[in-house]
Amino acid sequence: MIATVSPDRPLDSLDAGRLDQLLGASASRFRIEIVGECRSTNTELLERARSGSLGPAGAQPVLVCERQTSGRGRRGAAWYSGAGTSLTFSMLARFPKGPNALAGLSLAVAVAVARALEASGIAQVQVKWPNDLLFEGRKLGGILIELISDFQGPTCAVIGIGLNLALPPELRRRIGRPVADIAQALGRPPRRNELLAGVLLELDNALAEFSRGGFSAFRSDWTDRHAYQGERVMLKLGDQTVAEGEALGVAEDGALLLRSRHGVERFHSGELSLRPA
Repeated sequence: MIATVSPDRPLDSLDAGRLDQLLGASASRFRIEIVGECRSTNTELLERARSGSLGPAGAQPVLVCERQTSGRGRRGAAWYSGAGTSLTFSMLARFPKGPNALAGLSLAVAVAVARALEASGIAQVQVKWPNDLLFEGRKLGGILIELISDFQGPTCAVIGIGLNLALPPELRRRIGRPVADIAQALGRPPRRNELLAGVLLELDNALAEFSRGGFSAFRSDWTDRHAYQGERVMLKLGDQTVAEGEALGVAEDGALLLRSRHGVERFHSGELSLRPA
């Protein structure tokens, strides 16, 4: 059990026993470990997968960390978190096929997390291609997926999720850009065990559905939540603008569809960053 205290809210604890109660009949599908500090939950699970120290197949390993000392986002960005201020965890999921069959996985995960947040009472959670969750136009959470595969399959996907819960002013200053948190969106501090259990259940269902049919089953839900649908946007690679045009949504493989002066173009994530024009 990891306890956290903040001057402006009561004691909150992440508790594996309480999580098992909330997960109910699905608890056996997860093997949850809660730690006070680690470098990065993705890094830890990746190293365990490569060394064969994950334990028996079956239950999905989930590593939850209160404070990451080297938290990572996409394109090498740092992910800032502190004890009780964020919810950061990684799950390892196994797929029978190679990485080419996992196109659009990060978008499907974003839909699953958005559904869980909406079920907790947060209205109008938006998604930003390819891996961000927004509230009122500001970043609420992010997703980082890293794969281990021999390119023929099977594939292990380490799915890292970070959600802003209640960010103090000093952490907002470190982040250095406008962000949102769940306490603000709900109007009250979130109950972390309930929130984590809800996200895990939605994620488990979504991964099963994705394994059966890929991203196409999530495409409509993703488009409904798309923060920039029909708006003018630009794609950046570092400081360079790669393309600019109207955001049309995404294809069935998760590629971004952009209407530019060249016609309708398709872009896969890679190192690209999407921004309002």
